[in-house]
Amino acid sequence: MDYKAIYEQWCTDPYFDEETRAELRALQGNDAEIEDRFYRNLAFGTGGLRGVIGAGTNRMNRYTVRKATQGLANYILSQNGQDKGVAIAHDSRLFSPEFTEEAALCLNANGIRTYVFDSLRPTPELSFAVRELHCIAGIVITASHNPREYNGYKVYWEDGAQITPPHDKNILAEVEKVTDFADVKTMPKEEAVSAGLYHMIGPDLDDRYMEELKKQSIHPEVIREMANDISIVYTPLHGTGNLPVRRVLKELGFTKVYVVPEQEAPDGNFPTVAYPNPESPKAFELALALAKEKDADIVLATDPDADRLGVYCKDTLTGDYVPFTGNMSGMLIAEYLLKERKATDSMPENPVLIETIVTTDMAKVIAKAYDVKLVEVLTGFKYIGEQIKFMEEAGFREHYVFGLEESYGCLAGTYARDKDACVAVMLLCEVASWYKKQGMTLWDAMLAMYEKYGYYREGLETLERKGIDGAAEIERRMTDARENPPKELGDYQVLAVRDYLNDTRMNLSTGAVTKTGLPTSNVLYYELSDDAWCCMRPSGTEPKIKYYYGVKGTSLADADEKLESLRKALVG
Repeated sequence: MDYKAIYEQWCTDPYFDEETRAELRALQGNDAEIEDRFYRNLAFGTGGLRGVIGAGTNRMNRYTVRKATQGLANYILSQNGQDKGVAIAHDSRLFSPEFTEEAALCLNANGIRTYVFDSLRPTPELSFAVRELHCIAGIVITASHNPREYNGYKVYWEDGAQITPPHDKNILAEVEKVTDFADVKTMPKEEAVSAGLYHMIGPDLDDRYMEELKKQSIHPEVIREMANDISIVYTPLHGTGNLPVRRVLKELGFTKVYVVPEQEAPDGNFPTVAYPNPESPKAFELALALAKEKDADIVLATDPDADRLGVYCKDTLTGDYVPFTGNMSGMLIAEYLLKERKATDSMPENPVLIETIVTTDMAKVIAKAYDVKLVEVLTGFKYIGEQIKFMEEAGFREHYVFGLEESYGCLAGTYARDKDACVAVMLLCEVASWYKKQGMTLWDAMLAMYEKYGYYREGLETLERKGIDGAAEIERRMTDARENPPKELGDYQVLAVRDYLNDTRMNLSTGAVTKTGLPTSNVLYYELSDDAWCCMRPSGTEPKIKYYYGVKGTSLADADEKLESLRKALVG
């Protein structure tokens, strides 16, 4: 059936509610929009769904959510996990509560118990809940940091991490088997509750989550000593972070925490920021204005589902606020944890630091300095969570200490298996307190790390291509790069090419080919001369191709000059 026939079916079939049919009938004559909504089913990737909200098979709506959930339900039943149940959380995005209810009632109609938060919660708390409630799986309704028109659906497995092999492929296969919406089950909520299938999660789980966060603090006494001297500005960007972040900072003793009032309330329309991404400077405009008013030491922003943290720090020499990349803030936390765990004899035996392949190479140098094993994984925090599971299954002969990815996400501790901006806020405020006691800002500390370990700088460029033609162009760009690998990029020689789709690493000087040792993924990575590197991959959640790159310089200016030169060589 072509997209026009499917469109006509949605317009007329009484299975779809009148509001949906009216929205689609209003598109008559707009062939481009109809094609985009119906040329495919919204892709259920290895983590779940993400797409623009609206009616159609290629949109996020109650029907596509139900359909995906039916596939998940079929897989859970095949694993005999119905009695363990599924925990479900949602963020502040439009229709997140409605999609949560649709997912829960579909699972309930399949005889699977659900445990649903009574209101919005951070994604990492869902990861914690899956393990704490001994569930077979978890769902978060969120589009993370995407623009306001998006929503999404992330799936977790019983270890608390987003689904990894073999579960990701198996769930995907079950979702693809659900081709007829008439095969999707649902039931009234009242019946689900009376049947003991639909359960609400109480506030005691919030309390347990808070306690786990606070356990990650190394020097609570330093926080108490400096609590009245350090000034913090924070914005949840209309998302889920407001209550948990303020609570954990208050319970640790911080007294000068100022929340951006215009961005405090949850709001899926994101009225003050079109792109609620803490990686974007525009997201910080109101926070920086408040920071100047309060003379804040640090400025923090979490994304709508509170798993990513953006940071600015005051440079006391210039009075300006300096933006930190996810690599920079992650390295500050990582070195603090390793250094102070060594100093306090609280470092576990055989400690491990984990990063993704596109994260800063400074992590390797820091791990070596503290005699900590460094493990690299594919892009995506689920692979960091998977490594924790492997350690657990091996009887904890090795112990996870910290994990981070360049995209502003990290995790200390193993209470959750996904990145957690709440614990990142807490730890970065502790790190700032620690350095302020020594008369240093976080920027001073970062400069000291550059001097000690090397001037590692990284960048990210994205190329957005929407629609069916855009998807074809992204695929063509990856194919061309794979079939015609460059021998040089700007001033750098390409020393080796890692092709994670084919699990190969080719040394270009010798022609020797070895395996990457990591799971299959559509990623190309170039090892370059002079300690530089770059990587390209399609985004798993947006119609984009991403270019990551990094250099090592002899000074900040030298590193930034090299970084810009490499950027131009990559994308022009």
